[in-house]
Amino acid sequence: MTVSSLAAPAQAEARPDRPGATELRLAAFAAHRRARFPLGPLTLFTGPSGSGKTGALRAYEALARLGGGAALGEVFPDPVACVPERARPDAQRRRGFRIGCTVDGPEGPVRLEVAVQAEPELRIVGERLTAGGVTLLETALRDPGRRVVQAAWHTAGSSPVTRGPLPDDRLGTALLPLRVAGRTDGERRVLAAAEQMVVALRSVYACDPSPRRMRAATPLGAGRLLRGCDNLAEVLWRTRSECGHRYAHLVTAVRAGCAGPVTDVLAEPLGDGTVRALLDRGDGVRTHLGLLGDGELRYLALALVLLTGPGVLEVDPAGEVPAALQTLTVLADGLDRGLDVRQAGELVRLAARMCERGRIRLVGAVGEAVPVCEEPGVTVVDLTP
Repeated sequence: MTVSSLAAPAQAEARPDRPGATELRLAAFAAHRRARFPLGPLTLFTGPSGSGKTGALRAYEALARLGGGAALGEVFPDPVACVPERARPDAQRRRGFRIGCTVDGPEGPVRLEVAVQAEPELRIVGERLTAGGVTLLETALRDPGRRVVQAAWHTAGSSPVTRGPLPDDRLGTALLPLRVAGRTDGERRVLAAAEQMVVALRSVYACDPSPRRMRAATPLGAGRLLRGCDNLAEVLWRTRSECGHRYAHLVTAVRAGCAGPVTDVLAEPLGDGTVRALLDRGDGVRTHLGLLGDGELRYLALALVLLTGPGVLEVDPAGEVPAALQTLTVLADGLDRGLDVRQAGELVRLAARMCERGRIRLVGAVGEAVPVCEEPGVTVVDLTP
């Protein structure tokens, strides 16, 4: 694995106001062992098929869902597929995997490590949250016959730690606000670090546009873009009237990535409760999006994702934290799928501009042919063996 970045040299500066993941660690997950991947505002995993790009993004999404409070079984419906192929079971026939990340923010770098048992039963068997060299939370499976782990969190009061049971199918870090009172400086430090980790993980939008589903007219509804961008027409109808400046940027981006002239991107109701999207070609010619190629549709959908925000995307950010203190992270496996080199380049350049502003981050996976290394501000993780 090689890592490169053309970002500006780091300068001594204050801690970031908005939490963001700076490293993904896969100690043992699918094809990865003892892997550490740096994450910047715009990170692209590249390499040949089978090199582990999808696995890395899957692990990131799993951490995000656990941080949002999802149960372990929902996050890992096929946990055995996440176990390294050559991992041998122990004397109790147990096998599993380990994932983790670092999130930087107002509290400084905070590290999370999670050990998951996949066989014979799916459960979290260990978790550690650390910051500044101090272990703030640590859990361990003590009694395999009980569906709990023993947890100990930093107190720094009359007792250095507080102990108690936590469920073995939820991320303990996400449960800390329900268990820690915050009476001592130590407990308040635990809560602040846990909040920073959870805010960064919850503010994740995994996106994989499906051209087949985007071609049809869609019912008018909440106007929040689904993961597969099935309701693209509905979201275009909503966003056009909400922010003309941002929508003008979308039209410019579509013009750069779609074949033929494009003067506008429109959505029109059909009278039956549905809406369809069109490209205005000028001189009265309009092209229904259903007639576009797969690459054009994916390009349009991904450009819309990069130019919008959590209020439009189907994402569950931390409602108790002001939006100004959160950063949306877009996960896009197969970012260049179906796109030609020109479209992929335009999309990466758009992503670089948007990520530079600090309100959005992107972690994507691309093939070997995408010219990403030349773009400033891109952290490239090359998984080529």
